[in-house]
Order: sequence, then structure tokens, then C-alpha cells
Amino acid sequence: MRIASWNVNSIRTRLEQLTSWLVRAAPDVVCMQETKVEDGSFPEAALSEVGYRSVIFGQKSYNGVAIATRFGLSVDDVKKGLDGDEQDVARRMLAATIEGIRVINVYVPNGQAVGTPAFAYKLAWLERLRSELEARYRPDQQIMICGDFNVAPEAIDVAEPKKWEGQVLFHPDERAALGRLMEWGLVDAFRACHPAKEAYSWWDYRMGAFRRNKGLRIDLALVTRPLAARCTDVSIDTRPRELQRPSDHAPVVVEIADGDAPPGVAPGA
Repeated sequence: MRIASWNVNSIRTRLEQLTSWLVRAAPDVVCMQETKVEDGSFPEAALSEVGYRSVIFGQKSYNGVAIATRFGLSVDDVKKGLDGDEQDVARRMLAATIEGIRVINVYVPNGQAVGTPAFAYKLAWLERLRSELEARYRPDQQIMICGDFNVAPEAIDVAEPKKWEGQVLFHPDERAALGRLMEWGLVDAFRACHPAKEAYSWWDYRMGAFRRNKGLRIDLALVTRPLAARCTDVSIDTRPRELQRPSDHAPVVVEIADGDAPPGVAPGA
């Protein structure tokens, strides 16, 4: 199975790029972030035409997540939204069990600037995600949390780490919060497959960052160890970033070997 994650940065703006990529790359599952569209306006028909059905959780102009799966794959136990704060209306998390794998699609808050309420919200959101894992799941289950985490885990994941040190996306507090999440029992699938590879998934639109390859790897696939044992490769497809009016993110694709999930497979919520 091939599970992809892509912050499309407006699905309506990037729809032709998305459908063309689905035809070319042919993932079994694609988790999308920043769809920026209400559920009633989501382009389900366009994705259906290229062989995918959609589960959506969106809002107008901001945020929004969706999961598209190839027709014929089992999709069960859909959960929309993160536990822990009924006042939080931002649509940032969507989970489903797909062919026995619990896939949790997240768009972690950006944080805007260190010391702001938005930065505190980001840290709190990551703690809520950790709490949800503790309350609903076990590390011996087959679970993937993928999406735009808006955090680069290590210096190797940043083209210019000294420049970014202490800034949003690479602040020690963000990295510590991500570390606490992973301590629950998660592995960075890309880094497990490529321990020393320098690769990025996001490049600022400004200052020719993509042309100069001055990016950060902030789009992650975190997997439990039982699922990590089935991961054969993780790649970042930079070709969509080369197009006119692209998303500032590139798709991340996780290759998972076939195999029956054990009895402890993650149930829905």
C-alpha cells in the first residue's frame, strides 16, 4: 500500500495539479491538508473521476483536511476532530481505518510567531494529540499519523538550521512537543528509511527558496513500530513544486509492504 500526505494549500486552486498527480503517482491513499473549502464545495466528483472516494472535514478559507482512497479499499471508523477542546472549531484532524491501518491526518497549527497566543495554541494542540493517543490507542497497533506538522524534527531536516534556530517551525519548544508525541511510541518513517538523507517537503514562496533548495522537512509520517516494520520506503515527490502556482509543500509517499494487521489493529474511536 502507498499512503501519501500533501498539504495542497487550497484544493480548488490546486485541483488540476492534484488529479494529475493522482493519475501519475497512483497512491492508494492521499491525506490532504489545508483544503480550505467547506464540505459541500469539496470537489468529490473530480477525485471520483480519477478513481478515488473522499472523506472530508473542511471549513471555508482556512484549515481543512481530507482523505481520498482508491475505490475498493475498506474505510471504516471515521473520526472528525481532536478531543480535548470543544471551543476549538478549526478543522485540523481526520482519522479513518483503511485496510486495517489507522490513518490519522493532521494539520498542526503553524504557530505564527514565538511568544504569541497562536504559538501557545500550537504547543497545546500537540499535547492534545498526545492525550488522544493515550486515551484511544496503543503503541502495538498499526497506526500512522501523517500530515503537515509545521515542525522540523532535527537540524538535518532544515537547509539552514542556524537561521531557523529559535524560529517558528524549528523552535526548541515545538521540537520538544513533537518529541513528547513520538515518545508515546512513534517512529519518523522517513528518517527510519533514510537516516542521513537531507530532504525537504516545504519551501517558502519567497526569495527563490525552492530553486535554491532552502527548505524544511515539516510534512511527516509518524508510525507505530509494528507499522514501521512494514514500511519499505518514504519519498518526497518534488515535481509538483516545480509547476506554475504550486502548493508550497510537496507530497510525501510512504510505501507499506502487504501483510495482515495483527489482532491489535487500531479500532476507530
